[in-house]
Amino acid sequence: MKEFNNINEILDFAIGEEQAAVDFYLQLAAQSKTRQTQKVFEDYAKEEMRHKSNLMSIRETGSFQMPDAVVRDLKIAEYLVDVKPSANMTYQEALILAMKKEKAAFRMYSKLAEKADDPEVKALFFSLAQEESKHKLAFEIEYDDIILKEN
Repeated sequence: MKEFNNINEILDFAIGEEQAAVDFYLQLAAQSKTRQTQKVFEDYAKEEMRHKSNLMSIRETGSFQMPDAVVRDLKIAEYLVDVKPSANMTYQEALILAMKKEKAAFRMYSKLAEKADDPEVKALFFSLAQEESKHKLAFEIEYDDIILKEN
C-alpha cells in the first residue's frame, strides 16, 4: 500500500484518483450505445470533476468538512460478476463496472484511513471513502431501478 509523508501527498494522490475517475467515466460515455447512457456517465464525470476541484481547494485552503453520516450500502455489487470494459457493453455491464470501481476506491481509502496515525489524515481518508461510497450507492440504486425492476 502506498505510503504518504504529508497531507499534500495524500491530496495529490486523491486528485490523481479523481482525474482517473473522470477519464474512466468519459470513456464509458464515449462507448455508450444510447444517449441516455452517455448522459449518465457524463454526469458522473462532472461529479468527479467537482470532487477533484474540492480536493484542490482543500489543498489550497488547508481545511475540509467531514461527512455527517455513513452512507448506506445496498451490497448489489457484491453479488455481481466482474465485467471488463468494452466498446459493446450494455448499460447493465457499464453499471456493474462502475459499481465495482467505486467499491474498490472505497476500500482503498478505507484501508489508508485505517493505516493513518495522524487524526487529520485519517479523517481526510475517511471523507474520501465516504464520497466513493456515495457513488457506489448511486450506481446501485440505478441498477436496482433500471435493471432489477426489468427482470
